[in-house]
Amino acid sequence: MSRLHTQRGMVLLAVLLAIALCAALAMATSTTFRSLAGIVRIDRERVQADGLLSAGLEAAAGIVAALRDAPLAERSTTLTFATGTVRLTVSDEGGRIDIGKAPVELLTSLLRSVGAEDDDAGIVAQRIVALRDTAGQARPNDASPRPTNAAKPSAPGTPDQPAPAPAPFTDVGQIADIPGMQPQWMAAMAPLITVFGSDGVNPLTAPVAVLRALPSFDAERLDAFLDMRSSPFADPERLSVLLGPAQKYFKAQQTHVIAVDLVAGTAGGYTAAARAFIVLLPDDKQPYRVLAWTPVPRFATTGVVASLEARR
Repeated sequence: MSRLHTQRGMVLLAVLLAIALCAALAMATSTTFRSLAGIVRIDRERVQADGLLSAGLEAAAGIVAALRDAPLAERSTTLTFATGTVRLTVSDEGGRIDIGKAPVELLTSLLRSVGAEDDDAGIVAQRIVALRDTAGQARPNDASPRPTNAAKPSAPGTPDQPAPAPAPFTDVGQIADIPGMQPQWMAAMAPLITVFGSDGVNPLTAPVAVLRALPSFDAERLDAFLDMRSSPFADPERLSVLLGPAQKYFKAQQTHVIAVDLVAGTAGGYTAAARAFIVLLPDDKQPYRVLAWTPVPRFATTGVVASLEARR
């Protein structure tokens, strides 16, 4: 009888262990499904945010195209969709100081405007020029081979077309590590500089902070300058004259490269941001072309919004 009770006890223990194991498996399965559901939701939110950023970029290109030949003053707008919203800001890179082309005196004045002492500003400006001269030199291995096409020989006496010189900088952050450059100077300069501009600043689209950074800036004429610039029929030559000696650093030109700052937020609270540079070319097969696309880390999205507000 005792043996029978022992067998029954072992069977009961096995049944209880099986029940406990099933319960543990059920709990693990439930946790796995919840985790999987969370991953799927985050992926869905990410896809929606990417879609909002793409929609914002398309809208930005449409805004610029609608301006035709009119100058592009910085402007912002917010678009609302069923999946969320996207805020976009467009501005003309031609209105900023190109660190790859600006003369040393302009770079020196720019550094002084963001807090550098005269001696430090001159030294760092010289180092920027030295760095870009080094970076802009084509290496021997970079030379493109001449085309060889026996069916279509070059016409006698036709000079070979030289390849365009490589741009010395591809991102404004490349000057951040120059000896003597201070982080606070770089942070203040970032909204004022570009690598997609020219050797002069477009007077019709230059931000006020860029105007104040110009050498020989005439602060007393600034208000008159801004009033005249706001006119729909502003004359670039007359505008340049208003700022006196600083006019040598101006170069009226059509809007070429456009900066687009994008901040998207889904209905579920997911946020994403990016900065793009686009170009609209006449008679192009594409409505616009993307020169650069830089996603902004999620933790920095709030800082992007604050930066956009500070630039206005």
